[in-house]
Amino acid sequence: MNWLKITILAVLTGYAFPAAAKEAVSCGGAAMLGGAQLNCSHVQPKAPPQFCTFSWALHTMAGDQKVVEGSFSLPPGASNVQVYQGSGFDSALSNPIVICRGSH
Repeated sequence: MNWLKITILAVLTGYAFPAAAKEAVSCGGAAMLGGAQLNCSHVQPKAPPQFCTFSWALHTMAGDQKVVEGSFSLPPGASNVQVYQGSGFDSALSNPIVICRGSH
């Protein structure tokens, strides 16, 4: 049975705090100094590979808002995988939302 896995990343004043939940995927990232980066790891060895999507509202250096979205999959044992990197951002307008589910 697949369970919906949700990891929410709190990005406050340029510091990243991973969500404190026992999920199969743990993500962390930040938006500052002209760029944004989101990294994730598969942290439950007995969990199946995870298919994930993310959405993140970022503030551009030009003063606009841009929502970046994407998807990725992580096999068991994957560690510190860069799942998003972009430039032209000076801060986050929302917390990145990462939703994962096990794939068989």
